[in-house]
Amino acid sequence: MEYMRIKKPIFHPNLTNDPLHRMFDEVEAISVQGYDEQRRVIYWNKGSESLYGYSKEEALGKKLEELIIPKPIWENIIAAHSNWVNNNVPIPASEITLLNKKGEDINVFSSHVMFINQDNHKQMYCVDIDLSDVRYAQAQAIFKEQMLEAVFEASPDLFFLMSEDGRIIDYRANNTKSLYISPSQFTGKLMINILPEQVANKFQMHFDKVLKQVGETCFEYELTMPFGIVYYEARLSHLPEHNQILGIVRDITEQHKSSEIIRQHAYFDTLTLLPNRFLALDRLSQMLNEAERNEECAAVFFIDLDDFKKVNDSLGHEIGDKLLIAAANRLNQSIRKEDTVGRLGGDEFIILIRDINSDSDASVIADTLLNIFREPLSIDGRELILTLSIGIAMYPQNGTNTSELLRNSDIAMYQAKALGRNAYSFFTKEMNVSMMRRFEIEEQMHGALERNEFEIYYQPLLDVNKKQIIGAEALLRWHNATLGHITPDEFIPIAEHTGLIVAIGRYVIKQSLSFLTHWQNVTQQKYVMAVNLSPSQFRDKELFNFIKNTLTDENIPAHSLELEITEGVLMTGQSYVDDTLLQFDQLGVKLSMDDFGTGYSSLSYLRQYAFDVLKIDRSFINGITLNDEDRNLVKAAIAMAHSLGLVVVAEGVEMHQQLLILEELRCDFVQGYYFSKPIPAAQFITFSQEYKLTE
Repeated sequence: MEYMRIKKPIFHPNLTNDPLHRMFDEVEAISVQGYDEQRRVIYWNKGSESLYGYSKEEALGKKLEELIIPKPIWENIIAAHSNWVNNNVPIPASEITLLNKKGEDINVFSSHVMFINQDNHKQMYCVDIDLSDVRYAQAQAIFKEQMLEAVFEASPDLFFLMSEDGRIIDYRANNTKSLYISPSQFTGKLMINILPEQVANKFQMHFDKVLKQVGETCFEYELTMPFGIVYYEARLSHLPEHNQILGIVRDITEQHKSSEIIRQHAYFDTLTLLPNRFLALDRLSQMLNEAERNEECAAVFFIDLDDFKKVNDSLGHEIGDKLLIAAANRLNQSIRKEDTVGRLGGDEFIILIRDINSDSDASVIADTLLNIFREPLSIDGRELILTLSIGIAMYPQNGTNTSELLRNSDIAMYQAKALGRNAYSFFTKEMNVSMMRRFEIEEQMHGALERNEFEIYYQPLLDVNKKQIIGAEALLRWHNATLGHITPDEFIPIAEHTGLIVAIGRYVIKQSLSFLTHWQNVTQQKYVMAVNLSPSQFRDKELFNFIKNTLTDENIPAHSLELEITEGVLMTGQSYVDDTLLQFDQLGVKLSMDDFGTGYSSLSYLRQYAFDVLKIDRSFINGITLNDEDRNLVKAAIAMAHSLGLVVVAEGVEMHQQLLILEELRCDFVQGYYFSKPIPAAQFITFSQEYKLTE
């Protein structure tokens, strides 16, 4: 349909009698205001009251800019209005942010038209349409496109003014193609006589309804148009003071299509087109009901793609998405038609196997899955190999409901990871005990900082040549009233997983630097404090500022702090890691590569980042008295580090013979149980005052 265009150049509005304005008086969905040549309000409908918060009485006589125009654009609005009044330069329709009575932003699509009244004075009318509902309905683009018209053309809706018996008195439409029949065929006719029977019955039912109630009634219907089926929403309002009914009809075809897409998305993963978590778990529930009814066994395979995150981070999310699609297709091709492959999210998949006879049958399926992924996946000319970790839970022995089987197959998948990945594992009760321990630790970790359960222990760092303590490494310890002592190997990964490592890491930094100040004051010596940073801590945007401010608060020079970073931090490939490390280097904080020799790319990282210290992993130090290979590797690492201007720390020194060899190899610093295990702060100060390195 097309809205009736208001004829120009002369229009004599009568705001109390004109049917058009009476219609606007009753429509709250659209704000219409009128202004005179001095921008004073002469018309303010209910839609304006609702949208801007000013009553008609408050608005009349006030200037446009005094009501709804933000001060920064006063000058532009006044100039545009004057330009239209004096030079006939229209104000174009556009989106604009105005203000309501409370001073809050109101985003509207504003259209304007200029009328000349019977006294030959110009009057500007603004039609403002609130965009918030449109944005919420995800139809902003369509809305904007259909709003680029003035007055009625600003709305995509069809307006019908009807008598109480449903006879069409007047209409407005901005597009005649939206009309079911031409205006000449329906003007003056009953609405129910021009529509198909089923649609006409709906209109008649709602005519009767709206005449009996206060407010409006709303319903949906569809019409077959020459260009296809169109879906509409109709809103009817009774205007009893005029014995009329106002009908507003909106084309909701796109919204209808979007709803269909949303319904599709509710059940299927948009990337891989596999059943999503919701549908997969629903099918699991159906499978279990069927298995119980038929007294059959079933299996749930919980699958995780090994090291997918590293591939995703290094090659980019586009390659990662294509890899997920390829993996999903390969999984889907490996199962029977009656079975289900679903994507739970990220790189996690689930396979539901019906009517399976035994664990050995499940093993055959798992071996098949592992084997089909030994063939590389071809992605944009790259040959990429993915491996799987598979956890298997059997019905009914490993669970009789959806949540039990999903949880237990997930637990078994983590066991497959622990076995070295590219493996499968069946769920066992022992695994459940292990996971319960993990859950208990996670539960107790919440609030552990507030309960002061954490404590920092310190292990001395010794200068091999000077035979004296030159610093310490801060190591976190946790004693919980319920669980007792929990080792860092247990709780640190859980803290990483839950995100609690950020707060815990800040505690370690604050406590260790505070201790460093106290230690130096007691001994009147200068020392270095080494603190470990985990990958998750780098996601804390305030990490650098926190450390910088803590150094300032404790009056500690930056070079007295040494941040130990593992290769895992660098392998994330995230730009924020690079930026933060650069900031620390510029501040003067020492950077140490921890656990050198245990990763794949340590040498390249030494070239890429401004490290000051290289720490050789204890696994190599342990072997220097046992075999020439480890001794030669340590010798080469020390020589290489020195050639790059780095100092070397040997970790895990546990015997005098190791110390002698390291001294011979010109290692700079050492730490380990041969000198001292990590000990509490007070004990450490006493130890540092009394200790002498044995020749």
